[in-house]
Amino acid sequence: QVQLVESGGGLVQAGGSLRLSCSASGRTLSSVNMGWFRQAPGKEREFVAAISWNIVTYYSDSVKGRFTISRDNVKNIMYLQMNSLKPEDTAIYFCAVVRQWPDRSGDNWGQGTQVTVSS
Repeated sequence: QVQLVESGGGLVQAGGSLRLSCSASGRTLSSVNMGWFRQAPGKEREFVAAISWNIVTYYSDSVKGRFTISRDNVKNIMYLQMNSLKPEDTAIYFCAVVRQWPDRSGDNWGQGTQVTVSS
């Protein structure tokens, strides 16, 4: 089973940017679909963005035009470039394998990385 580690979160002002990373070990990322999900306190986990093995991308309406998902199969890392951040983007961000395209994940998660956007 692939092990996933998220990093790159932090505290940023509204309108700012962050770049999240998801590092994988134990298995190459190249042959699977991957996605980013987030969970705010007291809320259910929600889909953010996905990228397929053949580099097709899909975004939730709430982040479309602001976030960009990408992957580096040589380094076995997936990224989420987050621009024009809003306070409602505040959440713990997780990466996961996408089991059903585009927004259904498996149950294997990293520890998550906290993103906090101040107003």
